[in-house]
Amino acid sequence: MMNWYYYIALIAIISQLFFLVAMIMNYHFALGKYRKKRSWTRVRVVLIVPCKGLDPNFQKNIASFFNQDYKDYLLWFVVAEKSDPAYDVLCKLKQQLSPTSEAQDVQVMVAGAITPPKKPDNVQPSGQTSNGTAQVQACSQKIHNLLYCYEKIGGDIDVLAFADSDICVRSDWLKHLVWPLRKSKNGAASGYRWFIPKKNNPASLALSAMNAKVAQLLGKSPFNQAWGGSMAIRVEVFRKVGLDKIWPKAISDDYSLTYAVKKAHLNVTFVPACLVASYESTTWAGLFEFGRRQFLITRVSRPWTWLFGLGSSLYAVLGLWAGTALALYAATIGEKNLPLFATVPIAFFLCQLTRAILRQKMAGKLLKYKQQTTPSEQQAIRAACAADILAFWLWSLLMLCLIISSAFGRTISWRGIRYKLIGPNETIIVGPKKQ
Repeated sequence: MMNWYYYIALIAIISQLFFLVAMIMNYHFALGKYRKKRSWTRVRVVLIVPCKGLDPNFQKNIASFFNQDYKDYLLWFVVAEKSDPAYDVLCKLKQQLSPTSEAQDVQVMVAGAITPPKKPDNVQPSGQTSNGTAQVQACSQKIHNLLYCYEKIGGDIDVLAFADSDICVRSDWLKHLVWPLRKSKNGAASGYRWFIPKKNNPASLALSAMNAKVAQLLGKSPFNQAWGGSMAIRVEVFRKVGLDKIWPKAISDDYSLTYAVKKAHLNVTFVPACLVASYESTTWAGLFEFGRRQFLITRVSRPWTWLFGLGSSLYAVLGLWAGTALALYAATIGEKNLPLFATVPIAFFLCQLTRAILRQKMAGKLLKYKQQTTPSEQQAIRAACAADILAFWLWSLLMLCLIISSAFGRTISWRGIRYKLIGPNETIIVGPKKQ
């Protein structure tokens, strides 16, 4: 009769093989899609790009939105205030690039800054005033900007497309992003970011590697999530699922969109050709703030997704490190089942290593296609690739720490504003970020 630990070891090994097979399927899905030609351009699209400040490679990124090979799209940029450094640069780029762009209408809009509501004198700890009325809530500045543009669209607009100003897209990006929406079962289409370090310091390499772990989950998968930096949705679906009512109280554009679309039993489709380069450099403090904020938004907006991330991250770390510790202990006491104990950490190590190699190989092919990246950027990609493959075990530990840190508190800082997350569609503006 087999002892209980045989079953545990067997389940652990099989689960790692299952995750590996899933990642292999995502890998082949991505490589089978990104080179395809998309010609379905019969829908009128408005591409909305919210901007705040000057991101790295800002002008290159913005130019890529002007250079879309799409016949029927409007290009709208939006800032909170004219005093934003991005405003003047956008106006100059509009003047320079509009004549050669396929975009039929280019605008630089000013949505106005959101301000924290005045807190009533009779607010109780529960968040309500003494007369029973709820404290005033609001959305994030980014969503405020998006809604400002949404309210200005005409009846001839079929699709809303969204992009962040810190990404650089290929010329057929919009065609690929819109393509899945031809099927009624697909509620939204999305790409994802791939961080390319501007500096090869450890924190920037860690950011790229941990983001890569998330990117590899996307594909022909139920785990697909929309990402606000590269996503599209039909106007009729946007209204049908109630996003025009959800967004005014939400902190996250993409999590709330994902929730609403899936609740309506529609698909969120990952588009490999819309995996986009995002050039970043960060410090350990910046990495911790970014990571905790992302996971905290996930915990409040999509608690089951957060729990899955916590569980899978904890499982990956314990399987490798606790498995190694048990194998070493078994060796010291002369345990007769040492081969079984040793197989578990070896399986975890090899499967996690293989997944790191696959995701880096996939990103290398997708980002290099159509010369989206320069030779110097390719060098940065190779450095991030080496860091991921050689130290995947270290980044798993760091990611687990960030997820655990997000289990506490509900206040985040984002683009200079502090928010308190009450629920998936309930947000309170606290005020400007503390210096």
